[in-house]
Amino acid sequence: MTQVNPAILKWARETAGLGLDEAAQRVGLRDTRRGLAAERLAALEAGQDEVSRPLLLKMAQAYRRPLVAFYLAKPPPRADRGEDFRTLPDDQRAEAAGEVDALVRDIRARQGVVRALLEDEDAARVSWVASRSMDEGVPAVRDALARSIGFELGEFRRQRTTELAFDYLRKKAEGAGAFILLIGNLGSHHSAINVEAFRGFALADDIAPFVVINDQDAKSAWSFTVLHELAHIILGVTGISGGSMEARMERFCNDVASSMLLPPGELRLFADLGANLDAVREQITAFANGRHISRALVAYRLRLSGILSDREWREVSAAFRDEYLRDREERRQRERAAPGGPSYYVVRRHKLGPALLQLVRRTLDDGALTPTKAGKVLGVRARSVEPLVAGGAG
Repeated sequence: MTQVNPAILKWARETAGLGLDEAAQRVGLRDTRRGLAAERLAALEAGQDEVSRPLLLKMAQAYRRPLVAFYLAKPPPRADRGEDFRTLPDDQRAEAAGEVDALVRDIRARQGVVRALLEDEDAARVSWVASRSMDEGVPAVRDALARSIGFELGEFRRQRTTELAFDYLRKKAEGAGAFILLIGNLGSHHSAINVEAFRGFALADDIAPFVVINDQDAKSAWSFTVLHELAHIILGVTGISGGSMEARMERFCNDVASSMLLPPGELRLFADLGANLDAVREQITAFANGRHISRALVAYRLRLSGILSDREWREVSAAFRDEYLRDREERRQRERAAPGGPSYYVVRRHKLGPALLQLVRRTLDDGALTPTKAGKVLGVRARSVEPLVAGGAG
């Protein structure tokens, strides 16, 4: 039997967003004549019985915690997410709580190392972080953000593909001092985090501002989310964003980002929309594809302008979402049937971004960073660091 603080068992289960009944099922406990499985788990959490190592291993897997976490003397403090701008129902928020907390802890740990490295290099502060206020209004903040990162809409649209348009935006943001990462799981596709629970995370630090985008989302939505999170940073507000736009801060950042990618005057093209929503979706699709933006963004702006009613907007948006999910599943099936495509290191480099790779490569060469700590920053094992950074970060 293994001595474990029973409070750790309860903490691990609750932060994974699991009730007693579901957790008992996931860890393999079963009802018996002596009592219910949930009652057995409650007894373990109350210290009335000791947990076996095999059961502890199952808990580590079910709760998505490293085994070493169960040997802590007491539960650690909750991950500081900053502001939580999601307005998910309580059950959905609880379900995603463990994954989101784990992600936030991981990102904060990486960012802490990056900040320390930059401070050792006497890096200049990123002057535009926390330089604006919501009181200035959307147009003023939008224009200030565009100037701060050197974003030009014409250049963004001249890119040949949506992916290249995103790369252009990322290059501008990273050139202005931010780090843009694509992370949508906790290390494998089995731990993918739902987009409604986590769409983006902004860490408004004036030495190493971080933006993390959930790459489970459609690629056409990445640029909007980057700008949304950069709007959080220029306002000086760290926090998590989800799929909702009901919070005042979320609406403000949505309006900043959407007006950067889609100037209000262009919506005049939709002035004569008919009542046939199928035709409306086709028109929105053609319009969005030609501008490297998501159809959801166009629909959102049409709703704000009053061209689409709230009912029409919700119907159109739901149809776009359903279509994206179907297309994504079909693409995954094709990839499983015909494996290939970019190598692990090519994909990983794209997720990490040039700015982070260049910093790690430079500080490794200088001896300021060990391979082990570099692996922590990059989210890989130490032995993968060298081939990852040697492959070119530019």
